[in-house]
Amino acid sequence: MAQRRDRGSGWGGMGTGWAITSTLSAGMLVWGLIGYLVDRLTGANRIFTGIGIIVGGALGIYLVYARYGRGGRDET
Repeated sequence: MAQRRDRGSGWGGMGTGWAITSTLSAGMLVWGLIGYLVDRLTGANRIFTGIGIIVGGALGIYLVYARYGRGGRDET
């Protein structure tokens, strides 16, 4: 049987940190790739790739805020 970790320890927020990091990175990667595909289809020179990365970063920040940044209540 798995042991429960003590939330008071120094590693208590490690999972949350990794979730935030991966959400931001994945948003930028996915939307950057979508922008790259649009660039390839339209023949543009890396314009939509940059736009996709920026949009992915903004959406990632929004998702992190919606999940972890509302404060006051614990939704675990």
